[in-house]
Amino acid sequence: MKIRLASSSQTRARLLKEKGIDFIQEYVDFDEESIRTPSPKSFVYQATLGKYKMNFERFGIEEYPLLVADTVVASQGHILRKARCAEEARNILLTQSGHTTSIITCMVYHSKQLKLVDISYTDYVFDEFDPHDLERYIQSGEWRGKAGACMVEGFCKTYIKEVRGYESTAMGLCVEKLDRFMIL
Repeated sequence: MKIRLASSSQTRARLLKEKGIDFIQEYVDFDEESIRTPSPKSFVYQATLGKYKMNFERFGIEEYPLLVADTVVASQGHILRKARCAEEARNILLTQSGHTTSIITCMVYHSKQLKLVDISYTDYVFDEFDPHDLERYIQSGEWRGKAGACMVEGFCKTYIKEVRGYESTAMGLCVEKLDRFMIL
């Protein structure tokens, strides 16, 4: 069975490929800047529902089941959005250095047989980031487009002291939960 991934995320696409889930990737953008809530779970839920509504209106589920997801990063009580510049990325990463960071992903999977809404989270406990490594990462630009400027599969990986939850959740899509419902 093929699904429609309504997301521009190459990481989400890679997770689906690695799980052997056949998909096409096309989507309608949703402006998350209109969401006003201090709660990370509320934010990611509202963003995912906004994306879902726009993509459902455009594509429906007749041709392919629809999969929509969004991810938010939170640390020390702050929602850490996508950094717009290097200085913002540095500040966001310093907020996470030596602290617990929660990466929360919400997904909606909608087929003719099932509508699944899931919010999953993974907590990472980080060691202090080395200032030189941090600057190299900032200069690389790899943080661009990443919620919380965080790459748990890249820069942040060597600083992880503890992980609680699924790593796929932190990468933007809890494929372990999705995979259970793909046969329905």
